[in-house]
Amino acid sequence: MAITRDQAEALIQEGLVSTIFQDVPKQSAVLSAMRKLPNMTSKQTKIPVLDMLPVAYWVNGDTGYKQTTQQAWDKVYLTAAELAVIVPIPEAVLADSSYDIMGEVTPRVNEAMGQRIDQAILFGINRPNEWQNDIITLARQAGNKVSASGGLTYDNIMGTDGLIAKVENSGHMVNAIIASVKARAALRSLKDGNQRPLFVSDMKGSTPYALDGTPLTFSQNGAFDDSVAQMIAGDFSQAVYSMRQDITVKILDQGVIQDPSTKEIIYNLAQQDMIALRVVMRLGWAVPNPATRLNADRMNVPFAYIEAATPATDYDVTFTVTDNAETPAPVSGARVDVNGSKMTTGSDGTAVFHLRAGTYPVTIKKSGYVTQSTTVTVTNAPVPVDITLPIAQ
Repeated sequence: MAITRDQAEALIQEGLVSTIFQDVPKQSAVLSAMRKLPNMTSKQTKIPVLDMLPVAYWVNGDTGYKQTTQQAWDKVYLTAAELAVIVPIPEAVLADSSYDIMGEVTPRVNEAMGQRIDQAILFGINRPNEWQNDIITLARQAGNKVSASGGLTYDNIMGTDGLIAKVENSGHMVNAIIASVKARAALRSLKDGNQRPLFVSDMKGSTPYALDGTPLTFSQNGAFDDSVAQMIAGDFSQAVYSMRQDITVKILDQGVIQDPSTKEIIYNLAQQDMIALRVVMRLGWAVPNPATRLNADRMNVPFAYIEAATPATDYDVTFTVTDNAETPAPVSGARVDVNGSKMTTGSDGTAVFHLRAGTYPVTIKKSGYVTQSTTVTVTNAPVPVDITLPIAQ
């Protein structure tokens, strides 16, 4: 009688595919569109930014007086934040594996870092305390959001009050668009007045796709929050980043790993015959947003977005600025800077910001007054903030 497969199963070697079936790691979509500055030489780097433009005047008649003007600069800081992860691996697993585990893990860790960077810069998700407001918050405060009414339509994107126009109104041209993968279906039906498709493949461009000639990237690393936006456009050359420490990979075989919350030791590498892959990088970013002839007060920003079908919730934060006189009077024209989002107070001394939950550093200043700094915490309700701006002596 013949020996069956079941009887000889223990002796039959299983075939093993030499490669792992998996998706290609996705890198940061945002950093590839932004402008890279030289590496930082310390934790914080100062960028001088044009804050006030000079004004020219006509001279009336042969004996008219020539007028004077001013020009001023502001400081914007790049502050490096650290992004890191540790992957512990038992040495026995490494020895018994048929694959290069370290070679498989490293690109996925890089992908995870790209995801975290994009989430923080675009949406403020897990944003480091050292970083300024995210692009969505900056655009929202500048009024550069487009209602999702009707979805991704021609008017919402290309119209006179659409996505592209809002960026152009800041004095800049759109050079990149980042969108949710879910937006592709809607974009395929978009046509111009001559019924030509706006969304096309672009084999010669910097990205595989273009929208009316502008490079279009569909975020595929899981960073795009389509509960907040469907599409983000901007002049990404106005957003800059700098590396304090490039991605550094180190293999550890000594030491302990603690739980960040409880501080309990969860692994002892030497005692448990384990190694750990530690990956660290440090970088900073900012939107310097210099004054331009179309954005002289720097209240606008070179970014805009189309809201999600259900707009994300934000809360009104109302700053009321008064002086320190015996009878306090409203201070109009004071600049209120909420972590990079800027407004000036009106005649009643108020400025209203629309912020999501979080804690924000605030600076209030005006020539002739003593600059004040504070923080504001937003939870789930509107927040009134009273500020006394002392008159300079």
